[in-house]
Amino acid sequence: MTADNVDAEALRRERFYGRRRGRRLRPKRQRLLDSLLPRVAIDLPGGDGPLDLRRAFGREPDRLWLEIGFGGGEHLALQARMHPDVLWLACEPYLDGVAKLLEFVAATEARNIRILADDARPLIRRLPEACLGRVFVLFPDPWPKARHVRRRIVSPATVAGLARAMRDGAELRLATDHPDYLGWMLRHVRMDGSFEWLARRPADWRSRPDDWPETRYERKALAKGIPCTYLRFRRVARRPAADRDAPGGCDKTLV
Repeated sequence: MTADNVDAEALRRERFYGRRRGRRLRPKRQRLLDSLLPRVAIDLPGGDGPLDLRRAFGREPDRLWLEIGFGGGEHLALQARMHPDVLWLACEPYLDGVAKLLEFVAATEARNIRILADDARPLIRRLPEACLGRVFVLFPDPWPKARHVRRRIVSPATVAGLARAMRDGAELRLATDHPDYLGWMLRHVRMDGSFEWLARRPADWRSRPDDWPETRYERKALAKGIPCTYLRFRRVARRPAADRDAPGGCDKTLV
């Protein structure tokens, strides 16, 4: 079996682990899922073709950020208010969280958010090279049991996919309240070789930066006395800038 066949077989076996729906949604949120989500949903192309970002947003995404597993959407909503010029790709398979973010989209008439109500990994594979200026993976499920660690979203394949899709100088932000997952994140991101860890002293990863809004999950952890850690990485340069100016991709300078 060739390497390509092995990769294809691995993709066919890939599956999402976790809940997609909790209790029955309130009627208003269900209506948003039925009516608004189709209008802001990310439509992944068939086959292996790349996502057409211009078509997804109706304009060229000069600044494009991605949040993987946005939960209830509180971090993304505040970031969207802070950065109205940024276009957002938002991934969350849990429909209750999707419905909450849709409430924000409806209330603010936001036009800069596109949602994938599913696992983020198929989207990462379809993104054009060097199109993302910032990526957030905040408090993902740690899957603490040893037999479940392969389910973690931070993995060699995901880190490599993000490295391909992120611009030189783009920032990757990770957060967790789980000590084992902290070590796992650091190990896998640094092993990839595409990212520089920005921490220079312990306070850099023990304290949340001012431009990093709190999440509901984080607030619950801190209320229980569980410390949280905040990791920031920068995508290192691939090659000299003159070699990155080929037409057809995203702008490579704005993050």
